[in-house]
Amino acid sequence: MQKDLEHYAPATAQKNINLGILFEVPFPVPPKEEQTEIVHRVENLFSKADIIEAAYDKLKQQIDSLPQAILAKAFKGELVAQLPTDGDAKDLLKEIAALRASLEKEKKSKKKKKVNA
Repeated sequence: MQKDLEHYAPATAQKNINLGILFEVPFPVPPKEEQTEIVHRVENLFSKADIIEAAYDKLKQQIDSLPQAILAKAFKGELVAQLPTDGDAKDLLKEIAALRASLEKEKKSKKKKKVNA
C-alpha cells in the first residue's frame, strides 16, 4: 500500500497526499462476514478479559485480608498443634504482669538509690 500511495504524492522532498486524492484511492476492506467475525472474536476476548479481571480482583481482596486471617488463627492457637506443655494463655498473662511489676519495683529502687546517693 505504501508504494501505491507514494505514487499519488507529487512532491519529492516531503510527500503529501491531500484528502481529495486519498478518497479516490481504492482501499481493501474485508467482506462483511469477515468483519462480523472479527467483531465477534474481539468481543469474546473482551469478555474473557473481564472474567480474568474479576478473578484478579477477588484474589487480590483475599490476599489483602490474608495477614488478618493469619493473625486471627495465631491468636486462636490454630496455626500449629498445641502441646500440653504450652500452658494456658491466662497463666502467660499472669507471668507477664508479674514480670512488669518486678521491673517497676526495680526501677523505683534504682531511682531511690540515685536520690540517696
